[in-house]
Amino acid sequence: MAMADHDDLSTDSAPPWDEEPAERDENTADIFGGPPAAPVAEEARPVVEDPPAETGDAYTVLARKYRPRTFEDLIGQEAMVRTLANAFSTGRIAHAFMLTGVRGVGKTTTARLLARALNYETDTVKGPSVDLTTEGYHCRAIIEGRHMDVLELDAASRTKVDEMRELLDGVRYAPVEARYKVYIIDEVHMLSTAAFNALLKTLEEPPPHAKFIFATTEIRKVPVTILSRCQRFDLRRVEPDVLVKHFDRISAKEGARIEMDALALIARAAEGSVRDGLSLLDQAIVQTERGATVTATVVRDMLGLADRGQTIALYEQVMAGKTKDALEAFRALWGFGADPAVVMLDVLDHCHASAVSKALGPDALSMPKEQAARLAAIGAHTSAGTLSRLWQMLLKAHEEVRRAPDAMAAAEMALIRLCYAADLPGPEEALKALRDGAPIGGGGPGGGVSVGGGGSSGGAASAHAPMTMAAPGAQAMPVLASFDDVMALIAAKRDIGLRLDVEQYVRPINFRPGALTFEAAPGAPANLAGRLVRFLKEHTGQPWLVAAEGGGGAESLMERQKREEREALEQIKKDPFVASVLSAFPGAEIVEIRKVLTPEAAPLEPDEEEG
Repeated sequence: MAMADHDDLSTDSAPPWDEEPAERDENTADIFGGPPAAPVAEEARPVVEDPPAETGDAYTVLARKYRPRTFEDLIGQEAMVRTLANAFSTGRIAHAFMLTGVRGVGKTTTARLLARALNYETDTVKGPSVDLTTEGYHCRAIIEGRHMDVLELDAASRTKVDEMRELLDGVRYAPVEARYKVYIIDEVHMLSTAAFNALLKTLEEPPPHAKFIFATTEIRKVPVTILSRCQRFDLRRVEPDVLVKHFDRISAKEGARIEMDALALIARAAEGSVRDGLSLLDQAIVQTERGATVTATVVRDMLGLADRGQTIALYEQVMAGKTKDALEAFRALWGFGADPAVVMLDVLDHCHASAVSKALGPDALSMPKEQAARLAAIGAHTSAGTLSRLWQMLLKAHEEVRRAPDAMAAAEMALIRLCYAADLPGPEEALKALRDGAPIGGGGPGGGVSVGGGGSSGGAASAHAPMTMAAPGAQAMPVLASFDDVMALIAAKRDIGLRLDVEQYVRPINFRPGALTFEAAPGAPANLAGRLVRFLKEHTGQPWLVAAEGGGGAESLMERQKREEREALEQIKKDPFVASVLSAFPGAEIVEIRKVLTPEAAPLEPDEEEG
């Protein structure tokens, strides 16, 4: 025993008397009644100030703050609300719902409202209802996402089939508190094929206490077998005028002052999405100091948009055929940093707006009244056919600008082409002019409209004006001695329609100065003689007698040309070399005959002649 004690004392550990005394609690009295220990000086510690108290709650963005709490708060979805109300009143409630639409249109919000409506219950209401103005027993828990019978999940994070099976294992159990067990699956198109197949069996034979609500932006990626078992609701884009009124109400509640034109710009940029529009409105409110008015210019700068007034002016110059002014306006936009593709896209929008205002009036345009009036004026003075052709040309021009190595050069060439074509008559106007015997030229009813008044040098209007002869005192009128002279005069005046009709349908019988008699070929226009009379009188200065007889005329120019071509073809076929080629290649045909011009020999230089 003594050895054991000796071994314990011989250990390497320090003796008890050499150990540091244990730290004493200053709040504990000495067991032997001694004086309390002196307080030990504490080391200096950095002073940590408490964080300043917040003046209010954390800011909530407008998209969350004004999220609809009832079906009445949903804007632009009246058809869906009406369908649900009728289904609830008749008891014909589907077991699965499919909500689809663009981003920010309210799919997830509608799904939560639908979950509340299915489980709505108050002291007086004991069934599903779309009237959620009074908060029910389960509404608060569903809104806060803590109701045990309403499961909301994102399909993007649960794409595997095992996760879907685990979720569906609880479907067979009855709800704990609410009327239905509701499964809200957002972005359902993200599920894998195996997960869809696992879900399919439950959708085929669902228990009566389970309801499924799906939401997706890519409805085409959802299998047809799933869609066929769901009641589908397509949430529409919200119209810009509805968005403007909605944003105006929210701005008033927030105490912000924003111009209506600025709200119209935000609604246009939102593209039918309420959430996107509220996010832009949130950004627009902080563009100015508190209490100041947010103008359309500020919002336009915020959105990075080119001034629509300048692009409308560019469109007006294009429609007037003012090439010089249009190019200068485009270069001014280019100098301000505008993207040529965006400028062409704006001109496309203006063309569309002109066509819409022509059909529905300027009130149908979702833009400021002054701009709508300018575009409506163009639409009122331009034919629908011209606007349609301009639209097609602008589509091609926009594609060219996007693909061209030099976007600015491509845009300028497109503007030159548009200015040139804006003053040209369309096919329908040309046919009408031919039928009436009027000369074909620019500036007609279907041509460009002069917007803003005044002409411009270099414009297309002057280039396409009909040619007229000078006064008799200034220049002598041509004298026509034969029918060939008539054809030469028509060709010189570039009356293409009359020239084609005369070559095809006029078979000359008799000609003398001031009188022409011809036989009309089959299919000739009824007003051909009258058109010839007006043309000859205008360009010769004397009256003409043109009559169409029943027969006895010679060949028309086109008939003679075709006969000569046939004779030339037969003559070539008789050539021994050509005949041997045709016999060597059975089935070969002579398609076209071309005359090859032999180039003249260049004169020799003096040094070459000497050599």
